[in-house]
Amino acid sequence: MKTIRVAAAIIVRDGRIFATQRGYGEFRDYWEFPGGKIEAGEDPRDTIRREIREELAAEVTPVKHFATVEYDYPEFHLSMECYLSRLDSEKLTLLEHEAAKWLSQDELMTVNWLPADLSLIQDLKTAPLNI
Repeated sequence: MKTIRVAAAIIVRDGRIFATQRGYGEFRDYWEFPGGKIEAGEDPRDTIRREIREELAAEVTPVKHFATVEYDYPEFHLSMECYLSRLDSEKLTLLEHEAAKWLSQDELMTVNWLPADLSLIQDLKTAPLNI
């Protein structure tokens, strides 16, 4: 099975977590943590910085590794490096996503997460978010 390596930003501001809704593909309308594919030789933190610029026209700083998710989708294996990240820009602009929300830890289950991202939610509900 093919493995796809990605990096995801768990962007935190004022005790809330930023979630984006996919507007394309098989998992359209599911929610996710923004990020994308790790290029050959690229550090996951650099992937996050690049992808957030491309997807949200914003700057972030990946502060702390939160988890590595290994998940088998029907067509591929996903290996996802997840970092708690600080938003360094004033605003986020949706360039690829359908919608976005800032969610408190208690609100995390109010959206329909991608299966791989869902595996993080239980730990995020109780994690300290001071970065």
